[in-house]
Amino acid sequence: MEHIVFLTGRLAQPALERVIAGMDPPFTWEVREIGLQVAGLMTADMVRRRVTAPVRTEREGEAPRAADRLLLPGRCRGDVHALEAHFGIPVQRGPEELKDLPAFFNRQAKPVDLSSYRVAIFAEIVDAPRLGVEEILERARAYAADGADVIDLGGLPATPFPHLEESVQALKAAGYRVSVDSQDSAELLRGGRAGADYLLSLNLDTLWIADEVASTPVLIPRTPEDEESLAQAIEAMRAKGRAFLADSILDPLPFGFTKSVCRYQRLRDRFPDIDILVGVGNVTELTEADTSGMNALLLGMCEELRASGILTTQVSGHARRAVREADAARRLMHAAVAIQSLPKGLTDQLMTVHAKRPFPDSPEEIRQTAAGVRDPNFRVQVAGDGIHVYNRDGHHLAQDAFSLWPQLKLEHDAAHAFYMGVELARAEIAWQLGKRYVQDQSLDWGCAVERPAQDLDAWCAPGPTLRKDDKT
Repeated sequence: MEHIVFLTGRLAQPALERVIAGMDPPFTWEVREIGLQVAGLMTADMVRRRVTAPVRTEREGEAPRAADRLLLPGRCRGDVHALEAHFGIPVQRGPEELKDLPAFFNRQAKPVDLSSYRVAIFAEIVDAPRLGVEEILERARAYAADGADVIDLGGLPATPFPHLEESVQALKAAGYRVSVDSQDSAELLRGGRAGADYLLSLNLDTLWIADEVASTPVLIPRTPEDEESLAQAIEAMRAKGRAFLADSILDPLPFGFTKSVCRYQRLRDRFPDIDILVGVGNVTELTEADTSGMNALLLGMCEELRASGILTTQVSGHARRAVREADAARRLMHAAVAIQSLPKGLTDQLMTVHAKRPFPDSPEEIRQTAAGVRDPNFRVQVAGDGIHVYNRDGHHLAQDAFSLWPQLKLEHDAAHAFYMGVELARAEIAWQLGKRYVQDQSLDWGCAVERPAQDLDAWCAPGPTLRKDDKT
């Protein structure tokens, strides 16, 4: 049976022992306090200095035995791989909160691969004719960094695009796959002849364009309701042995969205093996609501349809993370299908506003911790009843930062006052929204904000194309 040694600080040791004992774990264990009060201040260098190698049990009355794994606090900083080399056993960071330990071990037992996906993201540059080539390349780099697989050059009605060919060729030279999106047949021809990989979009009346270029067309109906014209276009392309994608047109809410979803399902039922593209931007852009949830739902629908791609945009301010959200959503939904699980407990990247378990500690548990503090440093925690601030001189509770200020007595300590102002503001936001708060750390907004490279989760690892540092 595996034996795990958990390292922690004095304040957290009793709680950690209670949590592990309550798990009824399938391993033997011991908790070792290594001579510091706060577990979150532990570093890899400190572990190397204070823990003797090789790591053996230190329980009274038991014969020493070698440990099989060393588990560090989640906020322990430093080089974990160097510790593994030093101790000769696996070394891991646990979760940042003790209450998450049972879920941590459950997830470790059932690893989920979030590197794969089915759906390719076509990210449209909607104002391409008004941008210079360098601006288009800059936009493409940003979209690709967020997960886009194809850069879509959107044409504008009655707006010349004299540098269309140059733009396509520059994007291709930079290594991007490119689609040209226009209602102008002449622009589609120009884009195809310049080397575009895809053309959006051709209907039954404009299929002749596909005969003139090598680009893969996206087929649409003459009108959204004319499903038969789309079917005829599909059959015509099949007869020619040409690759294509088909798009039934997703209508915006509340103007035909439900009917359009049904059209996609009928398309899939009629043509089980074709590649389908869904234009999700009609919903995310035209609905003023948080787009992370919309993308989760839409990409889940695409996974059920076995769609090959989506077309999305980032025009409106509220949709500024649409590509990144779609990337997280496609990985989540693909993984859920692969393991035959509901899309729960696999990644928190789309939970941008609220947390599933925002308040891991109860007010009573915080009071017990506060009672053991013997130094003047302020601790800040958030529970269901508000913001808790405590040190050796007292324990204060309020539901807004301003109410706590008079009790902190920091009028003559500007640096400390500034620090506490930042922390209490974060804590108040966390309490109001129901987010997880951890002192000295920024609030976690999922994929809605940029994250340092060392904090990226496995979901952002490269996946297949159209056929195509741990988080601590």
